[in-house]
Amino acid sequence: MSNDGDSPDPNPSRTSCSGLRSRRPGMWWGGAIEAPDPSALARFYSDLLGWPVGHEEPGTAILAVPGGGTYLVFQQATDYRRPVWPPADGQQRPMMHLDFQVGDLASAVEDAISLGATLAAEQPQDNVRVLLDPAGHPFCLCVEQD
Repeated sequence: MSNDGDSPDPNPSRTSCSGLRSRRPGMWWGGAIEAPDPSALARFYSDLLGWPVGHEEPGTAILAVPGGGTYLVFQQATDYRRPVWPPADGQQRPMMHLDFQVGDLASAVEDAISLGATLAAEQPQDNVRVLLDPAGHPFCLCVEQD
């Protein structure tokens, strides 16, 4: 394995797939999202995406992405403050957001709203819809433009 395609790898015994020496192909990864009710938010995304809730315990719920290896963890947050979209000075900013490609934007928005999402007032692009999940986190539904 080489580090830039031309130079020999300074550690030829390394079999990791990244800059983390102990990380190997097939190891899991995921993001953690704070919420006032982690189980309820995990169920919202489970219903939205059709992904199973793989584990629940007090203060934590884990959504398992089909195919394994990737997880979304929802964690209890004390003193949770809903993020504001679009960002506003002095308000809790969104720290991250999720993007999901869809085949039909209008029907995907309708489905998400029927599950408890809210359409954001500001929409930055014609092929993207920003919605807010029940805890106020923004997420985007995106359709490819021709």
